[in-house]
Amino acid sequence: MIKKFGIILLVLLNIGCDQISKSVVRSTVAYQEHIPLINDNFILTKVENKGAMLGFGSELPPVLKLILLQALPIIVLLVILFRILQKPKMNKWLVFAFACVIGGGIGNLIDRIAYGQVTDFFHIDLGGYFKTGIFNMADVSVTMGVLMILFLNFRYRKLEV
Repeated sequence: MIKKFGIILLVLLNIGCDQISKSVVRSTVAYQEHIPLINDNFILTKVENKGAMLGFGSELPPVLKLILLQALPIIVLLVILFRILQKPKMNKWLVFAFACVIGGGIGNLIDRIAYGQVTDFFHIDLGGYFKTGIFNMADVSVTMGVLMILFLNFRYRKLEV
């Protein structure tokens, strides 16, 4: 019971962080406004993404877009959540990682369902050495969770999922 409550709390914290940050950006930052946070290396700039990562799928027909960007992710996230809630014993870091993936995924799904697009606002540019697309806190959660899952999988080799 405590484990299940902890998982749900972690998922909700990820969703909350994402949705609050997007709400602040939507209400205070103009579209494509360029706000340097740390020189020109860490930039706040609001864009609306009608597709998935880096705009993938934004030009799909509406029905296919609905299936691939909303219905399928909902099913996958619910299956993952159900599986980790049912596992009696699971590595705590793996649980944390999956909660990040689920929370971030749900955060972006909320945007897609409520607004038909996802608000992205962070951009990193390290002077040509490293540059990202524009992303949001849900993307940070999902990426961090996936990297943790991969690391833990390689580190322990026999983790149960």
